[in-house]
Amino acid sequence: MASRNPPRFVPTLTEVVRSPGPTAGGMGSALSEDQLVHRIMQRVELSLERRLREAIATTVLQQTQMLGPLLREEIELVVRESVEQALADELSASDPDQPRP
Repeated sequence: MASRNPPRFVPTLTEVVRSPGPTAGGMGSALSEDQLVHRIMQRVELSLERRLREAIATTVLQQTQMLGPLLREEIELVVRESVEQALADELSASDPDQPRP
């Protein structure tokens, strides 16, 4: 077979490159399976903690916003009843014809 020259603009392989495999922070040493699992779990833990904090904060904010109007109504009712009772007590105390409790 005759040797053929490739076309002028086709790249050619001039060096064999071997894949180094997984390394610990680019330090050149391969990670064991346990080390890899440990590192992945650390990353998951950090991410999960942050996401849980965000989800909890959002839920608490939503619940607080929903409770606000309900609490306002309840507080208004309690204040109104307290004022009415205090007024009734004051009026009965100033009326000599009313029996005292």
